[in-house]
Amino acid sequence: MDKKTLSGLLISDFEKMVDGFETRLFVLTNKTGAELTVLNYGARIVSLMIPDRNGTFVDVVAGYQTIDDYLTTTEKYFGAVCGRYANRIAGGKFTLDGVVYDRLALNNGPNNLHGGIKGFNSVMWNIIHKTDNTIVLNYCSNDGEEGFPGNLITNVLYHLSDENVVFIIYQAMTDKPTVINLTNHSFFNLSGAGNPSINDHLLAMDADHYLPTDATAIPYGPKETVEGTPFDFRYAHTIGERIDDDFEQLVFGKGYDHTFVLNRPERDLSINACCYSPQTGILMDVGTTEPGIQLYTGNWMTGKLAGKHGKRYPMRSAFCLETQHFPDSPNKPEYPSTILRPDKQYKSTTVYKFSIK
Repeated sequence: MDKKTLSGLLISDFEKMVDGFETRLFVLTNKTGAELTVLNYGARIVSLMIPDRNGTFVDVVAGYQTIDDYLTTTEKYFGAVCGRYANRIAGGKFTLDGVVYDRLALNNGPNNLHGGIKGFNSVMWNIIHKTDNTIVLNYCSNDGEEGFPGNLITNVLYHLSDENVVFIIYQAMTDKPTVINLTNHSFFNLSGAGNPSINDHLLAMDADHYLPTDATAIPYGPKETVEGTPFDFRYAHTIGERIDDDFEQLVFGKGYDHTFVLNRPERDLSINACCYSPQTGILMDVGTTEPGIQLYTGNWMTGKLAGKHGKRYPMRSAFCLETQHFPDSPNKPEYPSTILRPDKQYKSTTVYKFSIK
C-alpha cells in the first residue's frame, strides 16, 4: 500500500529521476505528532503539520502535490533553500577583491534573484544524515556555477523538536573567495495552506528600520526608520491593515517585499518576529542569527496553479519571513558582509517556533 503522510501526500508521487538522481520526500516527526516533510529537490519544505487550538493538525506552508508540479511550476521557490545568493544582486554583477563577476543571470528584471536560473532551489541535494526528527542535506556548487566564484560545499540541517520548533542550520565552506546568502523560502499561512488570505494575521517584528528600494526591489542603500510608516511592526498589526496604503514602497512591490533590519546584534539567536492567526490560534515565533528578515506578502501569487489537494494560492494567501543578509550586499560595502573566504566557515541558524495563543 502506498505510504501517505499526515499531510495527505503520497510518498510515491515525489519519486522521479532528475539530473541522474532520485527525488524523494522525507518525513520528520516528533512526540507531539507534528510532521515536517522535506524534498531533496531544492532541499525544500513541502508540508508542515502543526496542531491548532483544537488539537487539529494544520498544514501551514504552501506547496505542491507531486514532484512534477515542482519541476514545471512558474512559482519555483515554495519551501526551497535559495542560494548561492538569496534575494537580489543589482545588474547581475559585483566586484570581489578587484575581480568583476558580471555573468550572473538577469532572471528578475534587470537583476539576479535567488542565485539565478538554476539556483539552489532547482538542484538535487544529497542526504548525508537522517533520523526520525532530523535530516541533513548537502550540495556542492562548482566554481563558476551561475556565475559565482569558488567551489562551495553547503550543508542544511532541518530538525523538528518535540516542542514544535523547526530548526534550520546552514553551514558552508569555499576554496575561493565568494559571496553567499542563504534562506528558506517557505510560504506560510497559519490558518492553513490554501486559506485565501493572510490579511488577518497579526505580525510584529523587532525592527526599528527597513531598507527602502527602487522599483526593481534593489535597496537604495541607507536604512530608514519605520516610525510613521506602514512598515512599523514594532507593535502588532494585521498584515492587511496598511498593505494597500498609498505609500511608494508598497506601490512598488504591490505590498510588502522588503528587508527589515533587526535590532539585536548579528549572530545573537533570539526571537525577532512573531505572527499569529486568529482563526487557528497558531502563533509562530521567528528567531535568526541573520541581520535581517525579508517580509514578502505573496503579492505576485495568482491562484492559477493548483497546490496541495487542489487548493489554489491567490494573491496574498501566504507570507514569507526570509531570514537573511541584505539584498545587493556585494555592491554595498556599508552593509554586513556576505563574503566567505577559504579560511572561514559560513554558519547561519533560523528557528520557527510554533505554539497556541
